[in-house]
Amino acid sequence: MSKKFKIKKGDKVTVITGRDKGKKGEVLRVVREDDRVVVQGVNIVKRHTRPTASTPGGIVEQEAPLHISNVAHIDPKSDQPTRVGFRVEEGGRKVRVSKRSGEVIDI
Repeated sequence: MSKKFKIKKGDKVTVITGRDKGKKGEVLRVVREDDRVVVQGVNIVKRHTRPTASTPGGIVEQEAPLHISNVAHIDPKSDQPTRVGFRVEEGGRKVRVSKRSGEVIDI
């Protein structure tokens, strides 16, 4: 059974601890096996890659995964970090909501 996270691909998050604290970005990928997320423009590392038929090789900068506990959702209303809760709307649809403002995160 796969783990359930409150953070999904495409969510806007901010880094709350570590070397990139305060940076904001969009979640590109969620790695459920390791409890990690890859955030656009955050935790940039240099990788030495070997040339292949499609890539020339050399030193490439790319995003490395962060632990999911080091990022927090951004409240759609106040642009501040927030926790996430759930609410069932009319029609039985379960949506994620911001604990800070009560605003719906799912679109």
